[in-house]
Amino acid sequence: MKIIAEIPYNGSCSKIKLFPKKAIIPEEKVLLVFDSSTAQLFPDRNPEYSLVLPPGEAAKNWVSVERIISRALNLSLGRDGIIIGIGGGVVTDVTAFAASLYMRGCRLILVPTTLLAMVDAAAGGKTGIDFLGIKNLIGTFYPAEEVRICPELLKTLPTSEYRSGLAEVIKHAMLNPGKSGGLWDTVTGKRTEILARQGSILEKVIIDAVKVKVDIVSRDLKENGVRAYLNLGHTFGHALESATNFNRWSHGEAVAWGILKALELGERLSITDKQWADECRKLIADYGFEIITPQVTPAELKKAMTGDKKKLGGKLRFVLMRGLGEPILQEVPEKELDAVLKSKVR
Repeated sequence: MKIIAEIPYNGSCSKIKLFPKKAIIPEEKVLLVFDSSTAQLFPDRNPEYSLVLPPGEAAKNWVSVERIISRALNLSLGRDGIIIGIGGGVVTDVTAFAASLYMRGCRLILVPTTLLAMVDAAAGGKTGIDFLGIKNLIGTFYPAEEVRICPELLKTLPTSEYRSGLAEVIKHAMLNPGKSGGLWDTVTGKRTEILARQGSILEKVIIDAVKVKVDIVSRDLKENGVRAYLNLGHTFGHALESATNFNRWSHGEAVAWGILKALELGERLSITDKQWADECRKLIADYGFEIITPQVTPAELKKAMTGDKKKLGGKLRFVLMRGLGEPILQEVPEKELDAVLKSKVR
């Protein structure tokens, strides 16, 4: 199997590999965690060692965590037992969180089945559940010992779900474009092939996007510094998701909207180059994100931001961009934030 990257942590490493579908599930007895959608992709799974969660963000809660831990206990899994999360970002986040708690941490393998989970959610060791209407309020840092990526699974995704992952790919390309022929060049120059899910291009996109994440996470696992750059678009995006009860916008749509807001905020503060910001806005539109002003008030969005984990000293910090590959962390005057929240996305 092709190893894409390794994330060092605790003196060891988390291996991220490309796998064919037939080799995704190990033969030994382990606890497999699916949702009702991903369970259908593996009809030959052993039901005795499988747990199926409801689909969607609503399953990202304590109930799901308790179900995983209870099943692991019923199967007599020890600390050396393996829990495998097979699904999108909700499944990988919840499964990893449960594994980090079970017997103070058991073995963990993640099998992301969506583009978003492959390039972002499953790589990097963040786990979590939503609580009191705040996204990912409770969680841990617990990298999987292995992340198994199977690009062929992306052919099963609905268009909207596939596009949701492209928002994170675009974000990674903005943060670290790579050299000539790198992720930014691929995202801007191979849009037709990417949207068509062409195999060779898709594999390159996944590998390059994962490497952007791994490069940052390997330097700052617990987000004390540069890892915060990966939150580009997320302070706005998470607030939008929370304010709409997680049932109006996909995570990718919310992040795309959040990136646009971050660009606008950077322009208002004379930080972001306008010509480049316009290029980014066109790119996001060209990938089919139909961004409209959400039916939520600025007050509702600000209230949702109060629970944001990215605060420091009680103050929100936003990831803004000077230009391609030039992110910065910035505290923002409240009047400027209010102005951006009130404006329509351009």
